Amino acid sequence: MKKLYVFLGSALGLLLIYLLLVYLNIFGKHRGPGIIAGKGLKKEDYAKRASLQRSALKKFENKKKKAILFGDLHVHTTYSADAFLMSLPFLRGVGSHPIGDACDFARYCSQVDFWSISDHAESSTPLKWKETIKAIRQCDSLATDKNNPDLVSFLGFEWSQVGGYPKDHYGHKNVIFKGIGDEDISLRPIGAAGLASAALRQNASPLPVGTPLLDPKNRQVYYDFRYFQKEITETPECDRSLPSSKLPRNCYESAWTPKDLVERLEDQKLDYLLIPHGTTWGLYSPPTASLDKQLKPEMRPEKQEIFEIFSGHGNSEEYRSWKEAYWKDGKPQCQRPYPNYMPSCWRAGIIIKERCLKEGHDKKECLRREIEARENYISIGTAGHITVKGESAEDWLNAGQCQDCFLPAFNYRPRSSAQYGLAISNFEKKEPTRFKWGFIGSSDNHRARPGTGFKEHNRYLNAEVFGAVSKEWRKALRGSEKKINHSVKYTVKEVLADPRYQVLLDWDKQASFWMTGGLAAVHAESRTRDGIWKAFKKREVYGTSGPRILLWFDLIHNKRISMGGEIGLSENPKFKVTAIGAFKQRPGCPEMTVNGLSPERLKNLCLNECYNPSDERLLINRIEVIRIRPQIVKGESVDKLIEDPWKKFNCAKKEEGCVFEFEDPDYVKDGRDSIYYVRAIQEPTLTINGGNLRCEKDSLGKCISTKPCHGTFLSEKSDDCLTSVEHRAWSSPIYVNFKKGQ
Repeated sequence: MKKLYVFLGSALGLLLIYLLLVYLNIFGKHRGPGIIAGKGLKKEDYAKRASLQRSALKKFENKKKKAILFGDLHVHTTYSADAFLMSLPFLRGVGSHPIGDACDFARYCSQVDFWSISDHAESSTPLKWKETIKAIRQCDSLATDKNNPDLVSFLGFEWSQVGGYPKDHYGHKNVIFKGIGDEDISLRPIGAAGLASAALRQNASPLPVGTPLLDPKNRQVYYDFRYFQKEITETPECDRSLPSSKLPRNCYESAWTPKDLVERLEDQKLDYLLIPHGTTWGLYSPPTASLDKQLKPEMRPEKQEIFEIFSGHGNSEEYRSWKEAYWKDGKPQCQRPYPNYMPSCWRAGIIIKERCLKEGHDKKECLRREIEARENYISIGTAGHITVKGESAEDWLNAGQCQDCFLPAFNYRPRSSAQYGLAISNFEKKEPTRFKWGFIGSSDNHRARPGTGFKEHNRYLNAEVFGAVSKEWRKALRGSEKKINHSVKYTVKEVLADPRYQVLLDWDKQASFWMTGGLAAVHAESRTRDGIWKAFKKREVYGTSGPRILLWFDLIHNKRISMGGEIGLSENPKFKVTAIGAFKQRPGCPEMTVNGLSPERLKNLCLNECYNPSDERLLINRIEVIRIRPQIVKGESVDKLIEDPWKKFNCAKKEEGCVFEFEDPDYVKDGRDSIYYVRAIQEPTLTINGGNLRCEKDSLGKCISTKPCHGTFLSEKSDDCLTSVEHRAWSSPIYVNFKKGQ
């Protein structure tokens, strides 16, 4: 009888364990690419959509046969670990965002002409890559007219490199392939190697302990996320000693530097674009990070043909002479404040000193703690804010931010900007090595929503905003922190080992710097894949901060040199620029979208708001010309080589747009290579997070308090934090190489 009781007890225990596992479903499930609910546009619907733009092109550039097409080459789905994390309920997420959503959003909601998937390679697995390929092919196949497709879908991935120090930091780059056939695409996504990237991959943004029990109603999604992590960490590393073409398909391939990445792509004989982006974004880029080392010839800078100048992470265009830190004896030191810039390390010292004095400590001791706080902050770079315990976004005022930049990236890194990159030269070879980029914008959206900048609404889905849904969840994510009157010292090794993803990367302040994102525009001979690709390869492209501004920029010579072009000249160059504002938007969605999607799909995916142009255009306020004269000797200061703006033209306030011609009267006299690009500045419109931290300033213009736009429960979900800003378009540069006259 005793044995029977033991047997029944064991069986009951096993049954209870089984039922608990069923309840918790700890094994999770695999998430496929999702079903594409929509269909390709009908020809008559597409004709209506294109008619307004075609009429504008004929009116202003009737001699040109090229169309201006708009797209987004930077889109993430739930196949990216950070995107999956953002979708979870405890971070105010609304559920998964599969590739099918991106396809339908591009075709029906934003109505872009082309787009590309670019999920993080570090989050990928062989199965996810296979399903990504399948989904992109399915999306592309829905175009009803193959010679004039309503939407062209490209395939790519993001190489998300992170370095702990400036010397080993290369940043994030998208790899986009021309074709979608087996022979056109990489055998596998190629992720970033290195300590920081490895830590991100292995941790895969882990959840707080006990998450499913804290939110039992949504427990399944948390176990799905754990399954997602498990699939990533169980994928074996590829043998780095073997070339890409010799590796098995079922491993995770990685590259240390841009040089390694290019070599692996070239080994597979692929036609691709390599696009740096978020270069000034200080959320993950260490202080003083710069583009100089990427200009070394062995890093293959010529392969970085396109530069993403604006995204949902902000602007990466503008150079500033101030420095976030300086180096002494091999160690970073906190830099003193500049006009329009206060280093965060400096503010860390002020916060600690104020706390110390408030608690009645000796002034000399508080000064010592102030200095110590600055040293502790700068020693761990991007995670420096964690050295100040109990800190809030409001404590930092606008420290770390470019205070006079247009919609800047968070914790701005000016030596990684587009302007700085164009101004520097590498002199290791006989002829200087220089970056020669075409400029684009894109969204970097992590919710499968290409081209979100068509309307400024719902920042929680159309921008990257996310955060703890309650005080309890915030405590679970960050731990319990009280304000203390001294800073805490960390090592870089301790930071990399810390799993608190929500704490190390300063999402609290970052929430005020999320934008809806930009667009890539191409001057294409046709709407086909070949036509779009040819424009990219010629750099006949431009970027916008979201609106569909029309822009032409040409050098007028014996033959016209379009934006992105290069020419040798022995005479002063002459230019012509034409800009036309974007269409004002009607509320709601056009008939073609209502016909293409079900009411439920229209509500959940488009949020009942689509690209819906009226017949009226916004006005172009002015044209700004930027001239950059790249270094001609090693060590030449770039401060005087970047002229922004070099020229400025105010536009007549009329819908017909703005046309100007100008020349450089000093080109021959100066006798050096010059680079020119233009900005078309549109009249102000309300913009999500247009005011960033929304500083209240004193009579001297100093920020004395802020009103951050939080991602957490501290800000209402319905608050889009709208501020009027002047949106813009950036032409690709025209590269003019000086030739001595005959």
